[in-house]
Amino acid sequence: MLFLAICRDKPGHLQLRLDTRDTHVAWLKGLGATLKLAGPFLDDAAETMSGSLVVVEAADLGAAKALFAEDPYAKAGLFESVEVKPWRWTFGNPAA
Repeated sequence: MLFLAICRDKPGHLQLRLDTRDTHVAWLKGLGATLKLAGPFLDDAAETMSGSLVVVEAADLGAAKALFAEDPYAKAGLFESVEVKPWRWTFGNPAA
């Protein structure tokens, strides 16, 4: 099953995001086929990263939450909030 994480950065924590980015990207790449898509949210001017959207395949909600807790951004304390939800990829799914 697919799960998405909607992660919102703490205000004023852009430098922490930038400092942790290489480790975060390496973690994402290390997920292999488990990772379905990922990318940053941008502010209203579409200039500054302000959060993340990550979609993974996991056995259940608990496994997905445990996986997202291992994100270096989460471990560094970047996120103000993280919402993990089951998700069905209906349109635009290359596997469909």
